[in-house]
Amino acid sequence: MSKETGQSSTLHRQLGLLDVFCISSGAMISSGLFILPGVAFGLTGSSMCLAYFLAGILTIPALLSKAELATAMPKAGGVYFYIDRSMGPAMGTVGGLAGWFSLSFKSAFALIGMGAFIALLFPQLTDFQLRLAAAGCCIFFMGLNLFGAKHAGRMQIVMVSGLLVVLTIYVIAGVGHVEPAKFKPFQTNGLEGLMMAIGLVFVSFGGLTKVASVAEEVENPGRNLVLGMLLAFVIVVSFYVAVTVVTVGLVDGAALAETLVPLNLGAKVSMGAGGVAMVTVAAILAFISTANAGILAASRVPMAMSRDSLLSRKFDHVHEHRGTPTLAILVTGGCMVAIILLLDLEGLVKTASTLKLLLFMLVNV
Repeated sequence: MSKETGQSSTLHRQLGLLDVFCISSGAMISSGLFILPGVAFGLTGSSMCLAYFLAGILTIPALLSKAELATAMPKAGGVYFYIDRSMGPAMGTVGGLAGWFSLSFKSAFALIGMGAFIALLFPQLTDFQLRLAAAGCCIFFMGLNLFGAKHAGRMQIVMVSGLLVVLTIYVIAGVGHVEPAKFKPFQTNGLEGLMMAIGLVFVSFGGLTKVASVAEEVENPGRNLVLGMLLAFVIVVSFYVAVTVVTVGLVDGAALAETLVPLNLGAKVSMGAGGVAMVTVAAILAFISTANAGILAASRVPMAMSRDSLLSRKFDHVHEHRGTPTLAILVTGGCMVAIILLLDLEGLVKTASTLKLLLFMLVNV
């Protein structure tokens, strides 16, 4: 059967504009905002706020390319589908496996990263117990995705809405306590330090275009996909800049450069212990929403590859009533659980980030 006529299943269009916005936003806001500001500050000082803005600007070509491709070819699989149709099945296979690998490992890493914040609330938990909690979250969201993209999208809306409300409170409560003197010196390592910080925080925008993988399930994709991704980009970049500016103005530079929980330090200055607890819960929501979006997007890649006979046709099976690719979700979620429980992810996540950059380049081509 040909690529176009061999498709034996049809996904249900269940996702609206708000779903697209929240999937795209939720896939971005996690370690990039709750962990990396301290590391970036150590590289370039308070100009790390500028680094977030410039890194966002650098994602615009990939955003526009992905928006154009997704509206022209609103099919499951995202990057795999575009690369396969434009560069052939060999490059498509490489792109599909790289995309699935990147999404799965980064989503698993998000759930493990969540453990650092759970440990702040429950310090008595061991590393393995935190991994079990992460695996439990993964299984929950795998089940949610099995019941339909609509349910996963609605949960994403709830989590991202709560997250954005907390970040808004953080900025409003903190802006009155900002000390301008803390922004000096603006750059501690010159242009080289700024460029290193841009490269570091670029990963914060890696989830922006994940939603293109579920383009086949978006209502009126020509409008909702483009508008949803653009809104997510503008709003999330604005939050990145506002939150980092407030954090730099609140926290002592030496402490900020050494911490992996920079927003917690900022919340302690402006809101006390209650603020720290609120930010910790928001961080957990952020990591969970990233994982939920990751399962939703990653599971569509093997489905799309099976339609082209590059994987078993069983991955193309869609539940008659729920409209979800059952086996693709089970395999993706199962692999993520195994990764969480068994592997040291640091090196793998670096590889996944590199693959994400390569995929952005291929999309632009």
